[in-house]
Order: sequence, then structure tokens, then C-alpha cells
Amino acid sequence: MQKKLSIMEIERFAIHDGPGIRTTVFLQGCPLHCLWCANPESQKIGMHLLYFAHKCVGCGACYRACQYEAISFENERPVFHREKCVQCRKCEEVCISNAIHFSGEVMEVSDIVDRILRDKEYYKNSGGGVTISGGEAFVQFEGFMELLKQCKEHKIHTAVETCGQYSTEKIREVMPLVDLFLFDFKHTNAQKLYEYTGGDLDQILANIQYVASTDPTKIIIRVPVLPGFNFDEQSLGDMFDKIVEYGIKNVHLLPYHTLGISKYEQLGRPYTFASTTSVMKEELVPYKKLGENKGLKVQIGG
Repeated sequence: MQKKLSIMEIERFAIHDGPGIRTTVFLQGCPLHCLWCANPESQKIGMHLLYFAHKCVGCGACYRACQYEAISFENERPVFHREKCVQCRKCEEVCISNAIHFSGEVMEVSDIVDRILRDKEYYKNSGGGVTISGGEAFVQFEGFMELLKQCKEHKIHTAVETCGQYSTEKIREVMPLVDLFLFDFKHTNAQKLYEYTGGDLDQILANIQYVASTDPTKIIIRVPVLPGFNFDEQSLGDMFDKIVEYGIKNVHLLPYHTLGISKYEQLGRPYTFASTTSVMKEELVPYKKLGENKGLKVQIGG
């Protein structure tokens, strides 16, 4: 029986999710609820309606097409009653300005691999491959494992972007199939991490430590740098010390950006992270030097 995965999207010619030219597969489902998440439509498995208000011409076609009273029409604009939506996608079909889009698709693993293989020559020439991202790939564990196995059968370099919130037994299983872990590390304060993300620091650190102790060349630590959360010398310094303790060398500092805020508007959800000001790359230069002084190889951006 074919294994399937719920995906958000497949991005070709990605250059920020590992070495070389890559195809990034964004899976749905995540055990965390980071307040700043830039892809909130990936947090839960299923189909999600996004409404792009700036594209809407107010024609009312979506309202007339909906048979389930999930759309009303007020002040020449649609109002979405998402609790009534059955994802029939009729509103998306009739929208003349592409202002309505449903995110989320179930695909057979073999079909995903077929898409990945389209660019195999680019991977060979650039040292690239496939990156499995999310959401969190480990949420759909069986399909995720099958995807990794099929990619390795085709000798494709595999990278996984992960938050680390799962049992260490699972990471033991995938280790032989993964060439590179892009591992999120957000804070060393367990209470603050839980408050902002729902994460379990001990479990995340156990998984980081397991990969580092097994093969430290397989891991790059990615630190999202966020105002009011970890954007200070104490927080980043403590993280650098822990990374050094585990024998990891490579760190990417990812400056917070506000591009994801519009996603919450499109989903009809509030954006609850306090900061709406992006962190500029030049602001991270002193912290790059702080990490380098501790013996780390630090890069700003992923």
C-alpha cells in the first residue's frame, strides 16, 4: 500500500535550505506553536483557506458559489465563516482574481519523489538535493521515512529541517537516511521556551546531543533571533556555550522577519507575537563575533 504525506507545498530551486540547489518539501503538522511562526498554515494537517484581501475585486462570485453559508458578503467584500467551510473549493474555482487559495494537499510519496527527480541533474552539478521541512517532518513519521528511503535509493542528498520535539528513538531510526540536520535551537530557558513555543527543552536538547555525539558533521544549528525572546547577549551566549559543549561547529543566525504576519490575516487568525519589527542582518554582526570567539563557525542567514 502506497504511503502518503500531507504537504503544504513543494518548492523547486531553493538555495537557503541546505547546500546547493535543492527541492524543499514542506510537510504539514507541528507539535509546537511558535508565536512567530512564518508558516502557520503548516501547523495543522489538513486544508486551510487563505484569503488575499489585496487581490479581491469584490465581485461576490465566491459568496454566490458557496452552498454552505460559509461566506457572507458585507461592504462589497466576502466575510469567511471558516467553521462552516467544508473545503469544497468552489469559491477558489470561481474567484477571478485568485484572491482565494486552499493550502494543503495529500500526495503519495512516489509522486513527491517523481517531482524531486525532475531536478536531479541540478543537484549533481551544485551539490544539492532534497530538504524536508514543515511544519515538522517527524509528525508524519511513516511517510517521512518512506520519502527518505526513496530519495536515498536515487542517491539524492537529504536534509531535514527540524524543531527536535519528538522521541530520540525516532531520530535514531532516521539517522542512516539523513545527510544533514538543520536543527532549530531557540532558547536555553525551559520556561521561556515552553511559554513561547510549547517546546520541551530537555527533549530537544537530547535530540541535538544525540545527533552531535553520533556524527557532528551532520548537524547545523539554526537560531531564529527574535526581539523580546532571545535577541540579547545573555540568551545567545548561553546557546553558543551549549552548542560548543556538544561539539557542534556550524551555526546559522536567522534574523526575525515580519513576512509571515500577512499569513495570519489570510487565515483569519490573530498574530500574537509582540514584535512587528524585523531584525536587520547587520544587527547580528556582534553576535556572530561572539559565537566565533567561542570557536564556532557562524553565518548570518540560512
